[in-house]
Amino acid sequence: MFHACVMPSYRAKRERLWPLAATTLALLAWAPLQASAADLPRIASINLCTDQLLVTLADPEQILGLSPYARDPFRSWDKDKAKAFRLLSGEAEDVLALKPDVVVAGRFTKRATRELLKDKGLKVTEFDPARSLDDVKKQLRQMGALVKHPERAEAEIAKLDTAIAQAHAAVQRKPLRVLAVSRRGWVSGGENLTTSLLSAVGLRNAGGELGLKAGGFASLEAIVTLRPDLLLVTDNTDFAEDEGRAFLLHPALEKFYPASKRLVLPERLTACGGPTMVEALDRLTTEISRVAP
Repeated sequence: MFHACVMPSYRAKRERLWPLAATTLALLAWAPLQASAADLPRIASINLCTDQLLVTLADPEQILGLSPYARDPFRSWDKDKAKAFRLLSGEAEDVLALKPDVVVAGRFTKRATRELLKDKGLKVTEFDPARSLDDVKKQLRQMGALVKHPERAEAEIAKLDTAIAQAHAAVQRKPLRVLAVSRRGWVSGGENLTTSLLSAVGLRNAGGELGLKAGGFASLEAIVTLRPDLLLVTDNTDFAEDEGRAFLLHPALEKFYPASKRLVLPERLTACGGPTMVEALDRLTTEISRVAP
């Protein structure tokens, strides 16, 4: 009788010990995850194109800062996402203060800044400009490996392949010659990302017929004589804020290439490679369906 009243039952002991055991097991299960998160590199970006790769593939906690152009409404594809992160000056000083594990930059980012960061012992990973969709895939894999999320890079590549297939299916009904023209008559040549983008879906960049490799200025007469099927432009507004924009609104171009013969791809979709290409291809598919046959 004494034993039953004083000594706690086995069930009572188990009920008291169970919360402690459960908490211990939860901590043990969480510990590897915590260690894994701590092992992820902390990264600063000083280039617009590496901004976009980083924001797409890294955990937010990994991103210490982005380039000065990350929120630019005309050039940045992910300007809204960029609002969540610190903007850097593009110079070495504020990057050094952050003490990142890695700095990502473009091959043509200011050389003095890149060299100073390297001299101070920081790891600087440089990305070449993407000149083809294959380059875009390589860059996605490069950044995916750097941030230790390769599976996210493969998911973005799968999206890109799907967008290419969908756009190609739309273009097969309209095999066309396209000339990419921007301010003051700048024409995209035959050896660049625009050509790869068009070729991937069955369109042909007519800029190569002008003898231009990466690109160059073409006269109004040369464009009209070339007579591409369509123009590729960055916007379809009818307002010319300066002479550079006025070139695209010249009566001769508007006569042969009204809105129904102009594909519109905003500059923010083509300024870089990377994840922007999926939206660029989707937009291109929509534009192909819109233009007159």
